[in-house]
Order: sequence, then structure tokens, then C-alpha cells
Amino acid sequence: MFTSVTDVSDRLAETGYLASPAVATTVFLADRLGKPLLVEGPAGVGKTELAKAVAEIAGAELIRLQCYEGVDESRALYEWNHAKQLLRISAGRDETWDATRTDIFSEEFLLPRPLLTAIRGDDPKVLLIDETDKADVEVEGLLLEVLSDFQVTVPELGTITATRRPFVVLTSNASRELSEALRRRCLFLHIGFPDAELERRIVRLKVPELDAALAESVVRVVGALRAMDLRKVPSVSETIDWARTLLALGADTLDETVVRDSLGVLLKHQDDVLKASAKLDLDAM
Repeated sequence: MFTSVTDVSDRLAETGYLASPAVATTVFLADRLGKPLLVEGPAGVGKTELAKAVAEIAGAELIRLQCYEGVDESRALYEWNHAKQLLRISAGRDETWDATRTDIFSEEFLLPRPLLTAIRGDDPKVLLIDETDKADVEVEGLLLEVLSDFQVTVPELGTITATRRPFVVLTSNASRELSEALRRRCLFLHIGFPDAELERRIVRLKVPELDAALAESVVRVVGALRAMDLRKVPSVSETIDWARTLLALGADTLDETVVRDSLGVLLKHQDDVLKASAKLDLDAM
């Protein structure tokens, strides 16, 4: 998919994703080595957007498995269309059970879910396993089979092996520790908050109407908030939202009134808002 690390950076930038050298290098290696990419970091720093950008570059279908507590094999892998099976059984009452069973456990009655969909067919695909750390530990065993050999076993149909491997991105907010077995099968990438220069570039790219001086002030204030002991510091996506908010308010500069009235865009807990209001010194910035 990519010819070099620079090619990764350039093509990601064309989609609106500004990648650091570490991000570009790891994406290039994941593509070149055919390895899944495990991306960890706080929420809102661009983990999911990275998978979307790669899919756009490749002209690939993005297949997303959103993990949550209680997600199971039927939601992740496949299940049978039970309603259709019952109709088929009712329609074939004069048939032997062996004949009926062979028919109802065929492709026609199979409902593929994200993991099975991602390994079938010859068209390019990007498989996004989002917020892997929210899934139960048991689901990791299922992921291990898929990510080790890119194959899935359906007892009634046999083993289905990928003819074209998808580009796989797993994301994690590190709310729980993932197993070492799963980590061994992946290349690891940590995406943290960008440095001030990169974040300014991101803001100017996403909100081009914003004045350069105001964009710089936005990044400085967000950096000061991240340095505070808050329950939830602002993410990059919230920086962009705040920049758009200031634009909508017609603000030319950051003063105490504008910042105080719009802190709810950046901070999501009242105690964080109160702490930031007390500690934030705009004059010092």
C-alpha cells in the first residue's frame, strides 16, 4: 500500500490526518510486514481516525467491530439466521432431517459479522477493532485465532481462510491490560497528545478560517489545561471543537469572559471547570 514512510505521511495528510514520524513509521511497517497494529492512547487523539484515513487511502472498505462489555462471538464473528432457518424447516416438512440440516447450515443462512466479513473476499479491507480494552477477556481468544492465521472456523462449514488479508487496527484506551498473547501478534503504537507545533497545524487544517494568532492561543490554553490535575483533560478533538466554537462566537482574542463561557466545550466535569477557572491565568500566556 505504501512505498516509504514519507509516502505514508504525505498520503495521510491528503486525507486530513497529520501524522507524527512515529505514527507514519509504524503504519508503514504494519503494511509492509502484514501485522495488525495495536494503537493505544487517551481518547480523542486520533486512533480511530487513523484507521479511517488508511481505509480512504487504500480505497478499502472499513469494517468496524465496536467492542463493549458483553460483546460475544455472535456479535463479532457470525451467527445463523434463525428466523429464516425456521421458515425453511417449516417449508420442508416432508424432507428428512439430514437433508434439512445440510440446507439450513449453508451460506444462505449465515450472517457474517465484522471479523468474518473482514477475511472474506478479494477486495481490500481495513478491519478496525475499536476500544478492544472494553471487551471481555474471553473475546481476546477469538481475536487470537483470527489475527494469528487470518482464518475462522465455522463448525458447520469448515475453516474459512483469508485470500487477501485486511489491514487491521486495534485501538485501546488502556482501561484494562490486554493479554501478552494479543500484544505479541501486533505492532504497537502509542498516540499521545501532540506537541504544540503539530497541534497548531491540526487546528489550522481542521479550522482553516481561524486566525493564526488565535489558533496559537487556543493551543497554549489547552496545553495549560492538560498540565493541571483534572479528571479528564481536553483531547485533540476537543481542541478542534473549541476552535470551531470560538469561530462561531466571533471571538478575535481569548479573554476571561470568552474562555469562562466556553470551558464546557473543553472540560466535561464541573469540578474540572471550577478548578480551571480558578487556576487558568490568561495574562501569563
